[in-house]
Amino acid sequence: MARRGETIELAVLGLLHEGPMHGYELRKRLNLMLGWSRVLSYGSLYPALKKMLRQQLIEETAPTKTPVSRRPKIVYQVTEAGTAEFERLMSEVGPAAWEDDTFDIRFAFFGRTDMEIRLRVLEGRRMRLQERLDRVQSQLSMTEAEVDRYAAELQRHGVESVEREVRWLSDLINSERQAAPAAPTPPVPPAPREEGTSTTSQTSGA
Repeated sequence: MARRGETIELAVLGLLHEGPMHGYELRKRLNLMLGWSRVLSYGSLYPALKKMLRQQLIEETAPTKTPVSRRPKIVYQVTEAGTAEFERLMSEVGPAAWEDDTFDIRFAFFGRTDMEIRLRVLEGRRMRLQERLDRVQSQLSMTEAEVDRYAAELQRHGVESVEREVRWLSDLINSERQAAPAAPTPPVPPAPREEGTSTTSQTSGA
């Protein structure tokens, strides 16, 4: 499972490919990507930015001043090393790519990923969720009689959420496959000519 810091680094590199940003804008965009349930604080973002600066994945540009404040805002931009690292991370197709902590971030940048990689990540995510769904459904059937109605409703809600995502992933996978360019049809070789035949018509003797 990927560490949270690695997920933040991947997201920052991806966002900075759109253009330089200061810390406030990065945090706002990251929170939109991560969703309301995983709000990112400055206490998590700035240590990640400092680490990426040390690794020379990003760099600071000239600070800018806003009209309402004299305090300069540091603007970050991606370096060549950061671009190479982003491409490396996006090309990985191991289990970390389809875990809960990283899948949403990977999916947000799918437009910069080859179709083959997209398919492998989508299929891996679907497989992981299907395993989780099978496990939870078997547990639900065994424990439903032992819990009250509200706990049972919560369990069913979780199952329905996973089922919806599995259907969504299946639709995406089918769309990716249908959009794949068809392999060129090899040319059909000419039929062999039989011996003793002539290409010119024969006329009877006069």
